[in-house]
Amino acid sequence: MTIAPSSLSDTQIKSLAARIDRPIVLVGMMGVGKTSVGRKLAQLLDLPFADADEAIEEAAQMSVSEVFERFGEDYFRDGERRVIARLVAEGPQVIATGGGAFVQEETRTLVLERGIAVWLDSDVQTLVERVRRKDTRPLLRGGDPAEIIARLKREREPFYAQAPIKVMSESGPHGEPLRRILEALDQWL
Repeated sequence: MTIAPSSLSDTQIKSLAARIDRPIVLVGMMGVGKTSVGRKLAQLLDLPFADADEAIEEAAQMSVSEVFERFGEDYFRDGERRVIARLVAEGPQVIATGGGAFVQEETRTLVLERGIAVWLDSDVQTLVERVRRKDTRPLLRGGDPAEIIARLKREREPFYAQAPIKVMSESGPHGEPLRRILEALDQWL
């Protein structure tokens, strides 16, 4: 089933899926589309999908925002690392991570050694448009979202840049970044 126009046929996508021997881990800023694109990518490749934030919320029995508020970011990042380690150990699947996960050295090392890291990138304006739709982002509270996102993007880009695959995700439907990911994976594997 082809969701996006692609230079890869359904047969080539099936062949690509058969070559995937570890998790595909989507990294990048909040609002870039890791979960949306990840779900579609998993569907195309006939792989399970996991959202690390959802897995954290399930394990903690509270929202990411509540974990941040009650225990702080360091506690959250430690739990996030353990959840991502568990997900990565489960084998081939598509994993969407939280925006700060890949910035953490232990998490980044784990993903780079045992997964296929794909950096979804976008411009600040697109990110701001997307994150304004939800008021659940703890790092955006108490300030101007555009300024916070621009600062976080600058700080995090050197870490995201360590991912072997980088794909741009512009505003609009996620079909184009999905096509680019499939083609990049095909070349990388």
